[in-house]
Amino acid sequence: MKRKVKPGMTRRDQTVTRAYSATPRKRGSLTEQIKGLILAEGLRPGDLMPTEADICARLEVSRSSVREAMRMLAALDIVEVRHGHGTYVGQLSLSPLVEGLVFRGVVDQDDSLAALLEVVEVREALDLAMATQVTTSLDGTHDPELERLVAVMAEKGARGVPFAEEDLAFHTRLLGYLDNALVGQLVAAFWEVNTVVYPLLGLAPAAEIADTARAHGAMLAAAVAGDAEKYRQAVIEHYLPLRRALEKASTSGR
Repeated sequence: MKRKVKPGMTRRDQTVTRAYSATPRKRGSLTEQIKGLILAEGLRPGDLMPTEADICARLEVSRSSVREAMRMLAALDIVEVRHGHGTYVGQLSLSPLVEGLVFRGVVDQDDSLAALLEVVEVREALDLAMATQVTTSLDGTHDPELERLVAVMAEKGARGVPFAEEDLAFHTRLLGYLDNALVGQLVAAFWEVNTVVYPLLGLAPAAEIADTARAHGAMLAAAVAGDAEKYRQAVIEHYLPLRRALEKASTSGR
């Protein structure tokens, strides 16, 4: 049967849909068939899905099978079931990734510190990888909100007070200048894993919190100066206190 293509789909959308649907492996499970249906209909996050009865008829499967598949897709934020209203395409967030990594970070106490260090290394790698793009995008700019966040972090850091909220806001706004939404989402996801897992392991806060605050200021200064090399050095300094805290916990048995 020829697959219907929703009017208004771009040629790229149609190509992706045909390729996705034609892959034998993708046709193997009902969840993949439903994802193929979303593509075929040209649906986007927030759009209303076909009814359960319609899906059953089109895919020739039972209602119980569709309901089970929808539960699995809902857990991945691919669909959102709103009881009494219908099923919608989900926001396709990275929440499932965060939940999985948080659980991975605490489930095995013997390797939990190593797992957390891996998360920190990924965060640092992402920041370093985007140095050129960040400094190019912010070169010569003036952002009062970023400056305010740096000032608040410096003030809190001097008092030894954590500044998690400002930290995330700083990185989110900084990467918001890039034409790459996925990088910002990944950075926020790994930041959240780091922030959630760290206290769950009973670790003491990093002792050099003021250095971390100053590093944020150095990152911003290098970014607006268009200096990628200084930006990378500031990124490394940003993560040093956290790395030292994890290394200390590892050698002291926490």
